[in-house]
Amino acid sequence: MKRCDWLNLNNLLYVDYHDNEWWVPVFDDNKLFEMLILEWAQAGLSWETVLNKRENYRLAFDYFNPTIIANYDESKELELLQNPWIIRNKLKIKSVIKNARAFLEIQKEFGSFSNYIWWFVWNKTIINNFEKLSDYQNKTEISDKISKDLKKRGMNFVGSTIIYAFMQATWMVNDHGQWCFKCKKTRSLNF
Repeated sequence: MKRCDWLNLNNLLYVDYHDNEWWVPVFDDNKLFEMLILEWAQAGLSWETVLNKRENYRLAFDYFNPTIIANYDESKELELLQNPWIIRNKLKIKSVIKNARAFLEIQKEFGSFSNYIWWFVWNKTIINNFEKLSDYQNKTEISDKISKDLKKRGMNFVGSTIIYAFMQATWMVNDHGQWCFKCKKTRSLNF
């Protein structure tokens, strides 16, 4: 089977992610928050690196529960900074806590984070038709708009490139290449 060209076929975890997650729309707030945390962790690194550490992140960050994370104190921050199984970047860890608080405020305002984030794409997946790897983009006007709004709401590590990767991970954007076996399958879905 032909898959997207960016995929490392030697990493079965990555292949499984591509085949079973990277084309599924995400509306669950905890899953959306998980993907935000992982995209924040990815800043300056590869997605493969973060994906390989995802289970460790689940344990370290209380299964991505924003309510619990919003209440982390300084001792929890220190514990996370000493955890060798996650990316130990002080700014990223502090941002997860700060962003959890902003995430909860967005939930209160919009009823759910899902309502808020999917509104930017009119509750419908944007389907791209890339013919070659060089066609891929790393940000768009919509990711710029989301990034600006999240920053206004107090979030960090939400630059347009990170947000576009988040949009791909949650299927707000379908970027499977035309050559990928998932392309035809995902184009026939209507969410």
